[in-house]
Order: sequence, then C-alpha cells, then structure tokens
Amino acid sequence: MRVTGGEWRGRVLRVPRGRAVRPTSDRVKQALFNVLAARVPGSRVLDLFAGTGGLGIEALSRGAREALFVEADPRVAGILRENLEALGAGERAAVWRQDVFSAVAKLAGDACRFDLILADPPYRRGLAARTVEAVADAGLLAADGVLVLEHDPREELPETSGGLQRVRADRYGDTGVAYYMAVPAGSAAPAAAGEGATPGGGDAGTEPVGG
Repeated sequence: MRVTGGEWRGRVLRVPRGRAVRPTSDRVKQALFNVLAARVPGSRVLDLFAGTGGLGIEALSRGAREALFVEADPRVAGILRENLEALGAGERAAVWRQDVFSAVAKLAGDACRFDLILADPPYRRGLAARTVEAVADAGLLAADGVLVLEHDPREELPETSGGLQRVRADRYGDTGVAYYMAVPAGSAAPAAAGEGATPGGGDAGTEPVGG
C-alpha cells in the first residue's frame, strides 16, 4: 500500500499479514482524494476504523493540518503508529486504540469538530449505516465538513441521518464510497456534486464534492 499524492507520495506503508485489515486500494484512494480536492489542505481529519492509516496518512500527505486515527485492534494500531513515525508525522497525528463508537461518544462529549471524517468499517457487519448515524448524532462535522464512508456497495445506506445528507455516491467495482454533509436547521440540502455511481461497477467521476 502506497501514499498516492502529496508530500509522502510513493512511500510504502506497512500492513499486517493475513486478513486483519482490508486496506483501501490505491485506485480508490486516488479517486476519493481527487473528489475531495481543495478540501484537504489545512483540514482537521478524523480517521475511523483507521487500520494501518492509509486514508488519514493520505490526507496528511496532501496537506491536512492534523489527523486523529481511531483503531481498536492493538496489533494493527501498533503498525499504524510505526507508519506515522516512519513518515515523521510528529505532532500532526494522534492514535486512539479503542472502539470507534466509544471514541465518537467521547469526542462528542468534548465538543470536537472535524472538517473531514474518513471511515472504512469492516464489510457485511452493518457498521456502515451505524457509523453514519453515530457521526450524525455526535455532531462531529464542522460547518461545511464532509463524512466520507467506504462501504460494501450492496449495503443500504441512509440518504439522511440526523443532520447529515448524502450528497454523492460513487462505486469502484466492489467498493462503494458515500459522501455526507451537514444540513443546517431550516436549510435545504447541499447541492450534490452528482451521483458518481456507474452501471456495472465502472469508474466513477471525480468532480469536487459539495461545490
């Protein structure tokens, strides 16, 4: 697994052997960050179900101000820390080794807000929809922030949840990527950048999300 853009482009990240994690493919990662475009530089990022850090590290490489990684598995979290140390991420990165939903509740209690929330929960466990609901209930997105959720495209996700509205849905073969934004009370939903899903699992478009 490699970093696909920015300061650490081309750097190889360690991943554990076996099936402990399912890293985002370089193809999907590059397409996802093309969609996010100018939203990444200077952003505050939360990486949920972080695994060995591929998504959050990509954001840091492309200019995010800081990133908090949440990963429950102690062995995987250890490799994540090694990846961050090898890249010299320093004080721009922090790792919480705990259950994602416990971490979301703690962050809500601390009134934390993030410009970009990246989530890649395990497939076929009902965790994708639950993650959307948890983030919505916790109010973790900053104004104009985006939740990006990687998921099994066969899993049904809500169009809206709490104050969040799905504004884009892409599919890359066996990987779905959904984008959610906050809808202020009394406001219309953000204008979608266009549904990027293509029949038969072809490549999705990469127009910037949310304008």
